[in-house]
Amino acid sequence: MATAKTVKQRIPSQPTSDGDGVKIQRIAAFNNAATSPFLMLDELKSDESRDYIGGFPPHPHRGIETFTYMMTGHFQHRDHLGNVGELRDGGAQWMAAGRGVIHSEMPIMTDGQLHGFQIWINQPAKDKMKPAKYHDFQPEVMTEFTNDKVGLLRVLAGNITADEQVLSGPLQEIAVETILADWRADPSQTITLTVPSNHNTMLYVYAGTLVVSGTEIHSGELAILNEGDTVTLTAQSNVGSLLLSGEPLNEPVVHYGPFVMNSIEEIQQTIEDFNNGVFETY
Repeated sequence: MATAKTVKQRIPSQPTSDGDGVKIQRIAAFNNAATSPFLMLDELKSDESRDYIGGFPPHPHRGIETFTYMMTGHFQHRDHLGNVGELRDGGAQWMAAGRGVIHSEMPIMTDGQLHGFQIWINQPAKDKMKPAKYHDFQPEVMTEFTNDKVGLLRVLAGNITADEQVLSGPLQEIAVETILADWRADPSQTITLTVPSNHNTMLYVYAGTLVVSGTEIHSGELAILNEGDTVTLTAQSNVGSLLLSGEPLNEPVVHYGPFVMNSIEEIQQTIEDFNNGVFETY
């Protein structure tokens, strides 16, 4: 028998900056087992180019996967392995850093607007020293489910059931079972989503207010949900939200800047490898 998820905790995003002074709203959850395998969510939103013009110049990563989703605006990726990609509005890109990658990311407005997200996903210990990978996904390949009752659901990664419709996103390569989806709706529209009961499941609201089992979640908040295998979302206003659901990793997390490993010793080795130019040899 299906069990409905309820809201366990709400976490407000915090203003910060990263890269070359890019302004973002951030949810950092490196030490929160209830969000595993997700480590961080950054929301980039601006109608002022000075908020992001410097972008994210070349910088390293090891031990994580990143998923970048641009609803409005372009995003240019370049890395030392020769991968080059530019997202259009509604596209996404995925990178598994593995043993090491050096890349740059440059956002570009569309019609004076920029709005997108980057999600950090932890890699299992067994994958942290594998070769890096990169793929991008333009808007044409995104899976969409829409009608007058549910609004619009865009499935970005993994597999989910929405109102008894089984849907698969274009990204299926994340190391742990993961679902990423974008739900947009008008007031009173509602949708019921089914996810694996062993997942940690969260909702980030980026516009408006939605209700889960009687609890309101407002724009700029991340809601961590309790155990269960279904979640019913109801739009209280014009709403936009991201669903993040994934199989938790029961492994230690040690985070230092762009590196996420399982021990202090591994972090120290990573810093040494980067400083000695080892990343460039991969």
